[in-house]
Amino acid sequence: MKDDDVIQWRFGDKNTLIAEINKRADRITVYDDVLDGRFRDRLKLDNQTGSLTITNTTTEHDGDYQLLMFPGRFSSKVFNVSVYTRLPVPVIISNSSHCSSSSSSCSLVEYQDKNTYSCVLNNPISNQTTHLDINTLCHTCADSVHWCGPTEAVIRLVLSALVGVATVIIVVYEIRSRRAEQDQAHIHTSGSIEI
Repeated sequence: MKDDDVIQWRFGDKNTLIAEINKRADRITVYDDVLDGRFRDRLKLDNQTGSLTITNTTTEHDGDYQLLMFPGRFSSKVFNVSVYTRLPVPVIISNSSHCSSSSSSCSLVEYQDKNTYSCVLNNPISNQTTHLDINTLCHTCADSVHWCGPTEAVIRLVLSALVGVATVIIVVYEIRSRRAEQDQAHIHTSGSIEI
């Protein structure tokens, strides 16, 4: 960084200013109250390099970050940051009245013995696995004389997983829609900089 450099870090679709270094004024400013305070006490700027560090990230810090440097040689770079939540270990339960099983949404893998399956939750950075044995999970049905077949149990488990995935998609869509509405309703002005 040169003595007259100004570096700005901006976030999101509206390019909201979240941090700035003004070497000429010898000033570092962090705007951590913008965007409903989602960056409060999380931003750190390096005065020597202009690097931005975000601590304790959550999925609300997911998005595009723009770095602007001026007044000398103007440059701009955009960084896309994806934040994933930690995955829980899938829980598989048996509903003995209907002799079916359900779980968190997962991918099922059948092993060679035909009655043992693996339920895997995954995202790009981690996965969690639980193993299940249809013979121990699916007991005799209370309203029926026959034992539950493994095919019926797997079909019900897969259907439960699909319902879980659909539920997650709907919840995420609703959250993002409400955030977009809130962002439009809360327009923040963040001062101006003379160049």
